Amino acid sequence: MSCIDQIEYEIILSGASFREGAEYIRKHFGEHYEVDPGYRLFDAHLIGVPPVVLGVDAEDVIFPYTKPCRGTFLLRARGPEEIARLRARKK
Repeated sequence: MSCIDQIEYEIILSGASFREGAEYIRKHFGEHYEVDPGYRLFDAHLIGVPPVVLGVDAEDVIFPYTKPCRGTFLLRARGPEEIARLRARKK
């Protein structure tokens, strides 16, 4: 999949800056990871101001995503495989 619209997601914040998204994730989710811009999540490459902060809540990944001409959103999507990949790179 190369388009984020091909997965089911919930919008947590819209029109947020990268900093606001990162602060929200750090405040609301005990498990979070920092990745570099370009990190591949759901077969889409994330853009943003480094570090890009990703949160984990049960089997959901919380992440910033920028849609061209639409702005940046903080999304929540089911992603146990993505979570396993995040956890594995921490070791």
